[in-house]
This record gives sequence, C-alpha cells and structure tokens, in this order.
Amino acid sequence: MSKEINMDLNSGISAFETKNFALSYQLLAPLAEQGEAEAQYRMAIMLQNGLGMVANEAKAVQLMQQAAEQGHALAQHGLGFMYMEGECVEQDGKTAAKWFKQAAEQGLVGSLTTLASLYEQGIGVEKNLEEAQRLYKLAGF
Repeated sequence: MSKEINMDLNSGISAFETKNFALSYQLLAPLAEQGEAEAQYRMAIMLQNGLGMVANEAKAVQLMQQAAEQGHALAQHGLGFMYMEGECVEQDGKTAAKWFKQAAEQGLVGSLTTLASLYEQGIGVEKNLEEAQRLYKLAGF
C-alpha cells in the first residue's frame, strides 16, 4: 500500500471514528472501490445505517461481503450478524454461522460468543452444548 493510500485510509478511519461520516465517505469510497478491505467494511457500515449518505442496503451487503471474503474479521462478524438478524439480507442461520465461524477462527471474541450461542440454541448449526461450552471457554467465559 502506498503512503498516500495509507494516509487516506488512516484519515478516513479517523473521520469515521469521530463521526465525520461525510469526510470518511469521501476518503474511503475510492479505496473501497480499489478493494481495500478496511475501507469496504467501514463503507458498508455507513451505507447500512445511512451515515453521511443515503442508506443503500444492497451496496452495504456487497461491500461487507467483499471485505469478509478477504478475511477481514470484523466484516465476517458483521456479515454474520446481517444474516443472523435478517438485516439487509434474508435471514439465514446457516450462512450466519459460517461467517461467525470464520471470524471466530481469527479470535474475534464477539464471534466466538455468538457462535457459541448458535450452537447452544441450534440456530444454523446442529445443537451441540459441548461445542457451545468450548467456544464460551475460548472466549473467556
């Protein structure tokens, strides 16, 4: 990544974190189009929630999926949540579990606990209390 792209990414993230979504969009949109996973993830959040722009659920899912497919753990978790809750997509427990599992394999605690809950309840996966307990333990519970 070039210094200029890295600076735009960092500035876009900073604008996002300080809730200056219009500036964040301006800085991150070109990077998201170039395939930068962190930019795609943050753009997806803004598009999903109409932050600094008009909400666009279809584009939000597209960008979240692109970032998730690149191995971005938070995007994998976000996509799992979209499928679990039926936000921007049709509810699908099996697909949700797939994405939570990928994020959990990267050590994302929120995904570990959510996946444990899915195993505990048998949502999208076969009910398995031992696996749920193992995942909760991995998450520190």
